[in-house]
Amino acid sequence: MKINWKYIKGILLFALIVFLYGFSHVRNSKQKVRKIEVEFEAGNNLFMDIQMVNKLLIQNKETVKNQTKSVIDLHKLESHVRAHPMVENATVFLTIDGVLKAKVKQRTPVARVYANGDSYYIDRQAKTMPLSKKYAARVLLISGNVEAKDSIEIYKLATTILNDAFLKKQIIGAVKTPKNEFVLSTRVGEQKIILGNLENLSQKLKNLKAFYKKTVVDKTIDKYRAINLKYTNQVVCTKK
Repeated sequence: MKINWKYIKGILLFALIVFLYGFSHVRNSKQKVRKIEVEFEAGNNLFMDIQMVNKLLIQNKETVKNQTKSVIDLHKLESHVRAHPMVENATVFLTIDGVLKAKVKQRTPVARVYANGDSYYIDRQAKTMPLSKKYAARVLLISGNVEAKDSIEIYKLATTILNDAFLKKQIIGAVKTPKNEFVLSTRVGEQKIILGNLENLSQKLKNLKAFYKKTVVDKTIDKYRAINLKYTNQVVCTKK
């Protein structure tokens, strides 16, 4: 009977691979988490620091550092970090050499609301987020008759202003009236800008820019105390 050495070598090689894999897996599962590394995505928001994230990486009421890798529930840790109100997204994973890494993307506010004695941010996903003791974002300030259901409208107003280089520098806040209209405040000038509701918002702000361009050139801007944008195709001004 002729022995098929190639077949036998193949079986032995496969068995060796299975053994080495099993040995490596067992050895790796017994390895402990030797270090925790937190990495924030690039950005200007500083609402959280490494210590805050470390406090979220808790399992069995203890830090995961020095715990065995086999008992680490990465999904649960990741969900815990993502649940923090300052976090937009997070990824948690283990490296081969026993480092638990957390990559965190902080939420980005576009407006700050102050109403009814409460203050909070509206982020770029039109969601509310709390203020931070570590950092205050310089964003549009919204006050007045604001309710929780207004988040989408505030997001629309804030992002439209932020996406325009001129308006971003000039408009610093807005007050929402009981009639569900907005009155804008500016960085330069004492004029009250009556925006009205947010219908035809882009056209209204385009009219405002055109008005500013004209009155700055002819130096008449200081003659007005109110600029009314409620009428889509015109700007109605009230003199001092």
